Amino acid sequence: MKKIRIIVVGAGPVGVVAALACAQNDFAVTLLEAEAKVDDSPRAATTHPATLEMIDRLGLIEPFIAQGLVARYFHFWDRPTRTRLAEFDHDLLRNETKFPFVVQTEQHKLANMGLARLRGYAEADIRFNTRVISVRQDETAVSATAEGPNGLEEFRGDYLIGADGGRSTIRKALDIDFEGYTWPEQFLIFTVTDDFQQLLPCCYRNYFADPQEWVNLFKVAGDDGKGRWRACFPAQVDESDDHALSDETIHGRLQGAFPKTGSYNLVHRNLYKTHQRVAAKFRLGRVFLAGDAAHVNNPIGGLGLNCGIHDAIELVDTLHQVVTGRANDSPLDRYERRRRTMNIQFVQEATIANKRRLEESDPKVRRANLDELRARSEDPVRHKEFLMRSSLIESVRKAEFIA
Repeated sequence: MKKIRIIVVGAGPVGVVAALACAQNDFAVTLLEAEAKVDDSPRAATTHPATLEMIDRLGLIEPFIAQGLVARYFHFWDRPTRTRLAEFDHDLLRNETKFPFVVQTEQHKLANMGLARLRGYAEADIRFNTRVISVRQDETAVSATAEGPNGLEEFRGDYLIGADGGRSTIRKALDIDFEGYTWPEQFLIFTVTDDFQQLLPCCYRNYFADPQEWVNLFKVAGDDGKGRWRACFPAQVDESDDHALSDETIHGRLQGAFPKTGSYNLVHRNLYKTHQRVAAKFRLGRVFLAGDAAHVNNPIGGLGLNCGIHDAIELVDTLHQVVTGRANDSPLDRYERRRRTMNIQFVQEATIANKRRLEESDPKVRRANLDELRARSEDPVRHKEFLMRSSLIESVRKAEFIA
């Protein structure tokens, strides 16, 4: 019997996870990626407990942890006074998950290890330098036309997963609205080799509240395993790109937040627009959206990529139920009901609240917010409730009740 074939567009971490999960569920897979290789620029790295459980299902957890850093704690700080306000400890989740911690593994590492595993499947067709330009479907199949090394080529499958990022060609081809807004200020990411734990008693994940200029600070392993620290700042709304990315401005921001003797050893800088958007639909016929193609958000809290991986696993599980006859076609619409709802209720709401908490300028509201964080961290019950939500364990469990 001919195998069901799934076309996956986009070889970022969400697309690769979806493709590998398809192969492991005995689907034939065609993975199409516009670029020549996986994008290895510094991007998402924080992987929460609920997502680690999914990576474990894929058989990738050991190399994933080995190539990253285990982060048991995260801290909230008041930047103006350099005071640590609250510490949250994932170990409180030890009876709820196999992985009561966060792992800081850069997203390109997950994509590359997933591709290495995917290449072991005979019916996995992986194409880089292959840019999808159009999609069409009927009641029996879906086709993607792509420009590749040999010119135009048509790929035909039973279903298609669009995991091709925030500017998704697939979403645009389906004429699906990307509802939401863009933040007025851009976000700055600076990566340095300097060890911030020599400068202050911090952990691997830190959030600094400041009405003038909040900061996120976290550590990743780097490709060499020697460690890198990333600092995220908001640019000024009227600040030019050249000014924000200049050496003088970058080092001024870093020294202003974390004074040290001598210059910082800067190895990467980036400036990007940040959005809060959710696709109006996650499914149209035989075509589905997942990851950034379906939803984007600001990075505070590290939830976007995690939610995308949840999309991929939920979708492949659902397709498998339908294809194997354990369910009719109705769960295909359930995918949208679950994943769109969970993104809005957990990721959009949380990331917006995280940003507003860090940048709050009203003195009374700001003090109340910070006092609430401290009180929550000091109450074991509320501490655990906070972690259940931030780790996305709560969202996974709630999704199961959406029929």
